[in-house]
Amino acid sequence: MSNTKVYLEIIKQLREMITADGLKPGDKILSERELSERLNFGRSSVREALRALEMLGLIETRRGEGTFIRDFRDHRLVQLLSTFILQDEKAKTDVFETRNMIEMDGLRLALQKMDKENQEGLLEWVKTADIVHEDDFFYRIMMLADNYLLFRMWIILKEYYDSLVSNHHSCKREDYLEIARSLADRDEAHTLAAYRELRNLSRDDDKN
Repeated sequence: MSNTKVYLEIIKQLREMITADGLKPGDKILSERELSERLNFGRSSVREALRALEMLGLIETRRGEGTFIRDFRDHRLVQLLSTFILQDEKAKTDVFETRNMIEMDGLRLALQKMDKENQEGLLEWVKTADIVHEDDFFYRIMMLADNYLLFRMWIILKEYYDSLVSNHHSCKREDYLEIARSLADRDEAHTLAAYRELRNLSRDDDKN
């Protein structure tokens, strides 16, 4: 199972657990170790999913107290946007363009915030991981960008994109390595050029 699918499966099971246990916003959830045992996933995967949920604003960690639910209710705005996008052809194009812009901004932020350990970790992961879907790579980039609002927007647009496109562009490991190496070199121009190559974009598509 890919990293992204593991993350989504943990979120799904966590939401089901919260419903089954009758928990509500403000209530404390199980510890990382307890969740790992109950959901039957490794602690590192649970830790990554919890961090993503915190970036999405759905849980919050209070030092010395634990992790608490913020809001697991359905977002009506997402449903409205989905309906709008599925009915409007231009809106579909806007989704693709906006997703690309967000990913480029994520790369810029990651380039600024990554330390040597992050750089080496990303390179090693790209060299050895079974990258089933392009989302696996960009999920890691958005986490490294460490901006919860950008991450939330990317998640929403990614889900729309996946629902609209059945055949995704196939990328080679070398495509991801080129981006990872450019990030390690702190070369923004080369990073964005490698991204445009991966996404089959022209330079004019970089709106920022």
